[in-house]
Amino acid sequence: QVQLVESGGGSVQAGGSLRLSCSASGYTYSSYCMAWFRQAPGKEREGVASISSEGSTSVIDSVKGRFTISKGNAKNTLYLQMNSLKPEDTAMYYCAASGRYCYRPRLGVAEYNYWGQGTQVTVSS
Repeated sequence: QVQLVESGGGSVQAGGSLRLSCSASGYTYSSYCMAWFRQAPGKEREGVASISSEGSTSVIDSVKGRFTISKGNAKNTLYLQMNSLKPEDTAMYYCAASGRYCYRPRLGVAEYNYWGQGTQVTVSS
C-alpha cells in the first residue's frame, strides 16, 4: 500500500524559507512521478513542482527561482525547498505520486493516484 506523509509546514513571515518533506513507502520509489500540489481556501488544487521518474523537474512560473523540488533516494523522501516566501504561497501543500513511470514531470491533478494528508504553510506579510 502506497503511503505518503508530509512534514515541515508552518508559519513564517514573507521572505522566509521552509523545507517540506514527504516520506514515501509501499512502492518502488524511484519509478514514479512525484509532485507537490497546493490548495488555498476557495481555490482549486494546483501543481507546484514535479520530478519525473528520470529526475527532470518542472515548477510553475509563480514559484520559479524560489522553489526547488528534489529527491533523497536513499531515504525515499521528496523535498520542496521554498525560499523568498510570499503571502500568496499560503496553502495546504500535498505530496503526490503518479503510480506509473513518467519520462517528463507532470503537474496535472489527474496524473496522480496517491496523495498525502497535507501540511499547512502560512506566510504572513
